[in-house]
Amino acid sequence: MSVKVSHITKNYGQQKALDDVSFELKSGEIVGFLGPNGAGKSTMMKILTCYIPQTSGKAEVCGFDVTENPVEVRQNIGYLPENNPLYLDMYVREYLEFVASIFKLKNKKERVNKMIDITGLSPEKHKLIGALSKGYRQRVGIAQALIHNPPVLILDEPTSGLDPNQLIEIRQLIKNIGNEKTVLFSSHIMQEVEAISDRVIIINKGKIVADSKAAEIHNVIAAQQVITVEFDKQVDEKLLRKIPGVEKVIAENENTWKLYSSSHNDLRATVSQFAQQQQLLVLTLQKEEQKLENIFRELTQ
Repeated sequence: MSVKVSHITKNYGQQKALDDVSFELKSGEIVGFLGPNGAGKSTMMKILTCYIPQTSGKAEVCGFDVTENPVEVRQNIGYLPENNPLYLDMYVREYLEFVASIFKLKNKKERVNKMIDITGLSPEKHKLIGALSKGYRQRVGIAQALIHNPPVLILDEPTSGLDPNQLIEIRQLIKNIGNEKTVLFSSHIMQEVEAISDRVIIINKGKIVADSKAAEIHNVIAAQQVITVEFDKQVDEKLLRKIPGVEKVIAENENTWKLYSSSHNDLRATVSQFAQQQQLLVLTLQKEEQKLENIFRELTQ
């Protein structure tokens, strides 16, 4: 395992930022760490990168304990903090060479050139960092995190504040990096996690409330069906509530209704039978897909 977290708890005075958190990350996984603001995402990342100690529990990166072997952990991790602290009065290449010197890399110029190429910084490599757009500053932050070629990359809100074009470019960059490394990135944007990750961990109020492959995250809560049905004439709401499996009914207009059910049986067949019994003509019958956004809302409210 690249990362192993066992029963981590972090207290800030009376506030419990993390509450008995456990998970593991395999080599080559891109894992989205999803949660509302204040859920504990950044705290977990700061513990993994040895910036703050945990109150209790244990965390390992590439077999090294974050408490007992912090130097080795830092050697195996690339980290992009949420606020991306850069030296704005340094040039891009100058800054990356400076970071490479901190890691005492023997092939410093070669690594800097490779990072500039990988992160798409070539057009801006001779500029001051302070003159770069937010998107290119994020690229510089990712380049410095990768410069010592760590097996694990931790990115805290890497796409925050980017415009749509920059967003797509950084997403693709992260996916490309994930072909070779373990990537843990935090976000509170559902579409972000769906677009990038192989796996999703959802945290709320310091506790993990879901941990699943991205393709299977829709199964982490009880299946909920939402059916939109339009009849050719008005229907008494009381009759709709009596349809087997229907738990909630909302009127869209006088002939169109949304029907909610947690039954595993396809509600459309039951609604069709109801229409036949009531001598109604079904004009529209559509099942809505359960989206990650709805799952996130249900798990974190």
